Amino acid sequence: MVHLAAQLLCLSVLVLLQVPEDALCARFLVILPTHVKSHFIMLEPYLKALIARQHELVVVSHFPQKEPVAHYTDISLEDSLTTSSSETGLSIEHVQSLKNPLLNAINLAKYGTHTCETVLSHPSVKKLIVSDEKFDVVVNEIFHTDCFLPFAYKFKAISIGISTSVLMPWANDRFGNPDNPSYIPNIFTPHSDQMNFIERIENVLTSVLYKIIYHFFSDCPTQQLVREHFGQDIPDLAELAMNTSLLLVNSHFSLNAPRPLVPSVVEIGGLHIPKPKPLPQHLQEYLDGAAHGVIYFSLGSMLQSKTLPDDKRDAFLQAFSELPHHILWKWEADELPGQPKNVLTEKWCPQSDILRHPNVLVFLSHGGLLGALEAAYYGVPVVGIPFYGDQRTNLANLGARGMAIQLQYNNITKQSVLDALHTVLYQPRYLENARRTSHIFRDRPQSALDTAVFWTEYVIRHGGAPHLQSAAVKLAWYQYLLIDVLTLMLGSVLISLLAVRKLIRVLLSSKKVPKEKDKQR
Repeated sequence: MVHLAAQLLCLSVLVLLQVPEDALCARFLVILPTHVKSHFIMLEPYLKALIARQHELVVVSHFPQKEPVAHYTDISLEDSLTTSSSETGLSIEHVQSLKNPLLNAINLAKYGTHTCETVLSHPSVKKLIVSDEKFDVVVNEIFHTDCFLPFAYKFKAISIGISTSVLMPWANDRFGNPDNPSYIPNIFTPHSDQMNFIERIENVLTSVLYKIIYHFFSDCPTQQLVREHFGQDIPDLAELAMNTSLLLVNSHFSLNAPRPLVPSVVEIGGLHIPKPKPLPQHLQEYLDGAAHGVIYFSLGSMLQSKTLPDDKRDAFLQAFSELPHHILWKWEADELPGQPKNVLTEKWCPQSDILRHPNVLVFLSHGGLLGALEAAYYGVPVVGIPFYGDQRTNLANLGARGMAIQLQYNNITKQSVLDALHTVLYQPRYLENARRTSHIFRDRPQSALDTAVFWTEYVIRHGGAPHLQSAAVKLAWYQYLLIDVLTLMLGSVLISLLAVRKLIRVLLSSKKVPKEKDKQR
């Protein structure tokens, strides 16, 4: 009855709007298995925009809506993973163990498999697998959980992917998207697109290793897991992945460097940035009253500032106490030992609206992608302290645009903090470059959110839009790299050279025969 009522509502809206029926009112299954809250924060505006367009959503996630939302049904995974609570973060000590790139790749792939096992075994998801529900579109997060691709196959639905990060190394092949490591930095390296010879070697090796590791530690076990839950007749994940109609990527060329994209891969960097909202009164007064400006310090939604070792925490506090600026620090504990008078702590900060305030002069950040995009959007220079994942690459990209410098965690002292902040505060080029980047970032024909909604409805209107798919996805790797063509060409050249060599020998030997006969005479 609910589904019938929704269809009737859709028909009413279509009549009023006088638009084709296939343009609106699709039924979506959205699967967001990653328990990291920043991933959901990035995607939530997209989901809300779809229901505002009268689409119906069933959302599988760890973050159910706190209040009922029309056309939005939650299948809650809350607390199914040990760290799925939004109140749970990572300690600094823990992330220091994630710095080895090889181990990081293995851990990411293994955790993807663990997520698949946990979520596919969840009672509500198992019920969905055997249900006779009807969906027009299935949206999957393309991160490290391809095990949910069979839902689109099961429901005979259009498959759409969303990447909450810059493209993962293993995501390009399924779209035939170019991934040349000579100038496209791997997400797990500390490089921008401006790489020297040594950095290109590192980038190539990282790209190859991550793809191999992902295949052996994720693809192979996940394929078996999928068949256990969906049945033995499910096609290979590689085949299902290549049937994805559209990929929406949380990147933008103004920040993440220009790279070639096939038509089915669309950049939507900045989608999560909300419309301006009033700040809480005490924050508004604190920022307004900063005669010398404000330094905003946050390590994001996962990293816990309160877990900083005493010596690192004190280095920041001693440096801040010598500055005339106001400091707003996202600090998760009730107390901050040795807190100077010019430091205000908040357990949670409305970051976007804080960065929008004209008195905010520097963003002291861990280099998370959402914060990097917000800094670019609002034109705020950054002092970055990278810890793990894509943070080094994000800060390298900001640095390449001349609006950021890095402060290495192991080198944090009172003096190094002061030096970094003074550099960004008192060298005008950082603010100028940040404002230039902001202008470029904002200058686009549609907002990121409108772009995401348009292309989503585009593939619905065109039955999955197979015309967007690159022919490269149907080529074997040796065909894509022209190994077969090069082999034929090199073989032909080699055969030709051998033939010429043979001919020369024959000609030379034929000339020698008469001379020998003359000598005998």
